[in-house]
Amino acid sequence: MSSSASSAVAETAPSVSVRNLAKSFGPVRAVKDVSFDVYPGEIFGLLGPNGSGKTTTIRMMLDIFEPDNGTVRVLGGTLDQARKDRIGYLPEDRGLYKDQKLDTVLTYLGRLKGLDEATVAERLESWLRRLDLWEHREKKVQELSKGMQQKAQVIASLLHDPDLIVVDEPFAGLDPVNTRIIKEVFDEQRAAGKSIIMSTHQMYQVEALCSRIALINQGEVVLYGEVEEIRRRFAGNAVVVQGEGSFADLAGVVDARQSNGIWHLALAANADPHEILRMLACREDVRLDRFELAEASLDDIFVSVVQEGAGAFENGAEHPGVSAGEQRHG
Repeated sequence: MSSSASSAVAETAPSVSVRNLAKSFGPVRAVKDVSFDVYPGEIFGLLGPNGSGKTTTIRMMLDIFEPDNGTVRVLGGTLDQARKDRIGYLPEDRGLYKDQKLDTVLTYLGRLKGLDEATVAERLESWLRRLDLWEHREKKVQELSKGMQQKAQVIASLLHDPDLIVVDEPFAGLDPVNTRIIKEVFDEQRAAGKSIIMSTHQMYQVEALCSRIALINQGEVVLYGEVEEIRRRFAGNAVVVQGEGSFADLAGVVDARQSNGIWHLALAANADPHEILRMLACREDVRLDRFELAEASLDDIFVSVVQEGAGAFENGAEHPGVSAGEQRHG
């Protein structure tokens, strides 16, 4: 999602607002202090290592668990039954009735969300055909492959046309073709103004789909903000260049590395990337084809933040105590 699209949703009220959530199970503090906002028209990444507290956070947000502390507002208020019917949830563990036929299970789940029989039938056929499950509709769920079951769960979460969609590891078991289809589906939902919260360990999917993220570690939000800005800040003061000539002898460059024809230039702390660009443009022995600020990968950032803990706020990463609206508007 582009930064312009991200700023466009910033003017709307959040569809989800989580403040200072905490939850313990006996002596174990699963969630210590989690706060974030999610807006209509965005895909929000809720990330963290195994055991970090993100699934417990999702369950508190959906009123499956009652928090020990903190507040949750969903779709404009507390989570009553009417608002629950406006939520689609795809859990990591498959929750379909395995000994029932696929169309029977999905029809039942659609009716539970208040859809009439005719509406369920019409929508279900459309989704089954689009996700290539129509020919398998009379098979029992347990007879379907893992990928087919995952696509069926996607249908179950979207059949009632929810305003808030929460998906936990949505690409598990999917081949590249079906992964692309599901990504297109999520992007369509986002473009239609829906809010999507996506929890996954696949950082490249987060980079492709999410505009903002919250990274939870040991029950606390340790990184929160826009994906593009986080990647730039964790990259430090560096640029990526491509072209012909030598880029290693520029004033202000403290380290230069080349790989596959692309140079990564680490700059001194006080060096201005714009001045580096000006110097390159003035040199006759250099042809510049590409020049851009370096960005770190979310994979690298994830590992760095989780391993370094409190040190993750180096390089100016946003502190989770700042609200999403304040971060967006600076």
